[in-house]
Amino acid sequence: MQINQSSSLFARAQLRIPGGVNSPVRAFKSVRSTPLFIREGKGSHITDVDGNDYIDYIGSWGPLILGHCHPEVMAAIEEALHRGASFGTPTEGEVHLAEMICTAVNSVEMVRLTNSGTEASMAAIRVARGYTGRDKIIKFEGCYHGSVDSLLVKAGSGVMTLGLPDSPGVPASFVEHTLLADFNNLESVTDLFDEYGSEIAAVVLEPVAGNMGMVVPDLDFLKGLRNLCDVHGSLLVFDEVMTGFRVDYGGAQEIFGIIPDMTIFGKVIGGGLPVGAYGGRQDVMLMVAPAGPVYQAGTLSGNPLAVAAGRKTLEILQAPDTYAELSRKSNWLIDEMRQSAGQNGIPFQTNVMGGMFGFFFAEKPVRNYQDAAESDQDRFRKFFMGMLKEGIYLAPSAFESGFISMAHTEEDLEKTAAACRKVMATL
Repeated sequence: MQINQSSSLFARAQLRIPGGVNSPVRAFKSVRSTPLFIREGKGSHITDVDGNDYIDYIGSWGPLILGHCHPEVMAAIEEALHRGASFGTPTEGEVHLAEMICTAVNSVEMVRLTNSGTEASMAAIRVARGYTGRDKIIKFEGCYHGSVDSLLVKAGSGVMTLGLPDSPGVPASFVEHTLLADFNNLESVTDLFDEYGSEIAAVVLEPVAGNMGMVVPDLDFLKGLRNLCDVHGSLLVFDEVMTGFRVDYGGAQEIFGIIPDMTIFGKVIGGGLPVGAYGGRQDVMLMVAPAGPVYQAGTLSGNPLAVAAGRKTLEILQAPDTYAELSRKSNWLIDEMRQSAGQNGIPFQTNVMGGMFGFFFAEKPVRNYQDAAESDQDRFRKFFMGMLKEGIYLAPSAFESGFISMAHTEEDLEKTAAACRKVMATL
């Protein structure tokens, strides 16, 4: 594996782009390496600028559930492009996509398209506050909802401590109404409601955490959140940017049977192009301007290219057995990885759901951010670099999830399993 051109491009990029990248995880800092610059992707594979080929388990961080350059999605984008890339006006396509989302996700009666998951998260919180007339939000340590000022917080000395800014440039006053709880710990949420119940507008979380590695919730935890919100008149907001249409066509909420008041979407609904959305009950969504008083806008929201890619992707995903096939592939691969670790006496914890998977080099199951933080990150780094040399492209961080697409073949999976056996033996 040669990375001469990637190294050269990274040096150039650092002169003009902060850190040399336009999103931090791309920098490969946590694996202490030089990021690869990708030239193209086809199906389940990507090729870097030096000509190295990799089986891709990132898929643009989740949206490419059909693989790179799926011919029907590309044709839909091309057709839309020839009609015009952007109008700043309503289009029929965005109505159709909104209808598809509402039909697929039972809790969503109305939806507003945005340009990114971050924008959708920001707007959803604003709507929750406007609807309830309250200010405080509960979020969970390790759950990421985009670079929204009020959500860039870390825990204080305990779950009752108000959040502190997790990034310079975020004033303390921006996060004074953000309360933190522990994922999979209902008691931590109950304590916050006992103290601030009448002030809490919403509880927001990833129903399946994907940004501290993949962490699956206890069903009783989700049920408890639903009950607490009902009792206290707060909204339950699921951030399904990562899990929506990825773990199931109806999202994680379909799998767990939990009905949130609002849902945040992204990734898959754009078919690989920039997009986001937030939706929910009609009475909540009618608060959004111009129907209601809560303002949110975006010139490129409902962009025709992203809408075309999203519509075609969702249409294809409706084929019978799509999610059974994704689940079969994911479970097979994770089982192979688990066996390889076990044969070498390596502590290894895994999670898998639909076309999404995660793993930790840890002694005990990972249930929250603290558990994830205690996993063996040095061993992960060695594993990542070993797999990369074998032509397997995984997320360059122990705190990210992996994704399988419909384009991954049996040969891809077998090659990945063989690489895993080889690398695990060296750890």
